[in-house]
Amino acid sequence: MTDPVTLLPVAVEAVATARRVIASRETTSVDFKGERDMVTDVDLAVEEAVRGFLEKETPEIGFLGEEHGRTGPAGDAPWWVLDPVDGTANFARGIPLCGVSLALVQGRTSVLAAIDLPFLDVRYTAAAGHGAYAGEHRLRVSGTRELPEAMISLGDFAVGPGSEEKNRARLALLALLGRHAQRVRMVGSAAIDLAWVAHGMLDATVILANRPWDTMAGVLLVREAGGVVLDQDGTDHTTDSAATIAFCPALRGPLMDAL
Repeated sequence: MTDPVTLLPVAVEAVATARRVIASRETTSVDFKGERDMVTDVDLAVEEAVRGFLEKETPEIGFLGEEHGRTGPAGDAPWWVLDPVDGTANFARGIPLCGVSLALVQGRTSVLAAIDLPFLDVRYTAAAGHGAYAGEHRLRVSGTRELPEAMISLGDFAVGPGSEEKNRARLALLALLGRHAQRVRMVGSAAIDLAWVAHGMLDATVILANRPWDTMAGVLLVREAGGVVLDQDGTDHTTDSAATIAFCPALRGPLMDAL
């Protein structure tokens, strides 16, 4: 594949298309895909619009959407991965902490990212080796060095089968960070969690899950802003990771030791 930065205008137009769909529609239905796991008609309309646009612009690249799965070339081919509305529970309640998350994945890592937060009127972009941006502003993670100085976000609690056991770990993590961090937040959108680490507004985020449509765009933002993203065992984060732990470099020792 050629330098992925050449596809950045395509990614930007894709999330702009998504923003236009969100702005033009009222939510008329909310359905449940599983226990406490919802989807709105707007999620479906955004994914359909973005999928159609990208299939037309880049037919040689596969596509994975949260709602309708994967289409197009498979195997070693690069693939777009989309969360049409990351933070659907927030969106359905009129809470503005939600957004569109699009990444281009090559192998097991992302090489291009665009996250659009329509209700906060900000768009984040990144290309491997070319930095991360909020609009025209280049991003840099914070320089926080100690947990008592750190503002850390946590991913949502698990839902569905096995959630009770999974949430024991989340509750233990909440208690631990509540004792040691300056503040703990639960935003309700992995895309925002990661974008805000890249932007330096959060010092770290700990997401005990890794669904590519939720995380892969934000992971690249953090890395291109000088941050670190690891799996829970301390290895580098990939599409195969079990968790998504992102932070500014100086927190690596204190945070990973605590975890």
